[in-house]
Amino acid sequence: MLSQMNGFADELNSYNPYNIGISANRSCLPGENFCLNPNNFLILVVDDNNQNLQLIGDILEEAGYETTFAMSGKRAFDRIQTAQPDLILLDLMMPVMDGLELCTQLKANPVYRSIPIIFLTASTEKDDLVKAFKRGAVDYITKPFRAEEVLTRIENQLLLRMQAQQLQQLAQQEQEKAIQLEATLQELKQTQIKLIQAEKMSSLNQTIAGIAHEINNPMSFISGNLDYVGRYFQSLLSLVELYQETYPNPTPEILQHQEEIDLNFIVEDWENLMQSMKHGANRISQLMLLLRRFSRLDEAEIKSTDINQDIDNILTILQKKLKISEHRPPIQVIKAYGELPRITCYASQLNQALVNLLNNAIEALDEKAQTQRHMFQEPPTIKITTDVVCRQDTSLATSNFILIKIADNGCGIFPEIQPKIFDPFFTTKPVGSGTGLGLAISYQIVVKSHKGNLSCVSAPGEGTQMIVEIPFSDANW
Repeated sequence: MLSQMNGFADELNSYNPYNIGISANRSCLPGENFCLNPNNFLILVVDDNNQNLQLIGDILEEAGYETTFAMSGKRAFDRIQTAQPDLILLDLMMPVMDGLELCTQLKANPVYRSIPIIFLTASTEKDDLVKAFKRGAVDYITKPFRAEEVLTRIENQLLLRMQAQQLQQLAQQEQEKAIQLEATLQELKQTQIKLIQAEKMSSLNQTIAGIAHEINNPMSFISGNLDYVGRYFQSLLSLVELYQETYPNPTPEILQHQEEIDLNFIVEDWENLMQSMKHGANRISQLMLLLRRFSRLDEAEIKSTDINQDIDNILTILQKKLKISEHRPPIQVIKAYGELPRITCYASQLNQALVNLLNNAIEALDEKAQTQRHMFQEPPTIKITTDVVCRQDTSLATSNFILIKIADNGCGIFPEIQPKIFDPFFTTKPVGSGTGLGLAISYQIVVKSHKGNLSCVSAPGEGTQMIVEIPFSDANW
């Protein structure tokens, strides 16, 4: 008898090859962005009763679905390997290998894990249904079958699978774009370091503009697709809500799962999540704009300059920042200038480096005034020391260095952060208030462009001292 049933199933299969493109009615749920075309889907029906196979087959074929059949768990597993169905209708109770065992094997296999399984059962025992859901079933249909219920449950699961696949593809695309963006940002850091070593700062403008353009391309993809992510989520949510309206009395297992995943929180928090991602995309765009602005520095011409006079000019420019503010008294500037020779250097670049270092000192004092005012035992102070030092080191091209020390009594820098402060884009400032480029650019100007040294001595709560050493020729001294 079993062999006759298997033969009957094979005969049904021979009548229904899996061909895509046969015309069929399209099933659309209200508000959906896409419709369900039944002839695009192959459904495997597994049941050891040939009457059930015939009944289900007639219902599915009349609706336009492609079908294939199996009358045992083993033959179903073989059929799945060759046919790759989009959905499985699986009888719960079968001899030898029942539906639960087959479902367990399929869900353990990553190749077939995503295929939705709807159980067919005449049992009304809740324990059987609980076991089915625990093994990985997405739904169940009770016998005797009703055509409308069968088609509705199948359509719901296929629509859910289509939406899940679309969201998965979109998420994968976004992940690939994020990886590409991260790689581009890393490339930007390395490129920027090389560019700042160039002889003319004017060349930096064109190059950074080109890199920013390359970053804007994947950024536009991400920003543009965020809206689609939101729409797809809303579509999926509307389907869930429609399902809840259609079936207002879900099973205890569904209610329990809904509570475990906290569905209401997901719905409420989704908008916040979208806003955070949009904020991050906007922040990167703003960073690119800041980079383009920064590239418009003065030409990096080599010329003779007086370092002490340059520092005085910078202090004049920064005078407004040094004045009294809401949180602190005026910053005292102590000058301890030594007698310095005029040196030949990239004057505009070196001025930019000194501006960055002095700005950092002012900001450290402002931060301490706002967060640690009680720790100010002395007025906020910046001490600038200049001198000439000589080193007896045959490995150096020159033994003479201009020494510049900029010390503040601000909040200081934690030891674990100090090794990172010269890294491009590293910042400890709140999001939106710093680019992380100031010290990195100063380091490139001093170390790369002038072959000098830039170091930091700091302790939390005690202040920071930045030490600049610029080599100069013996002919200037």
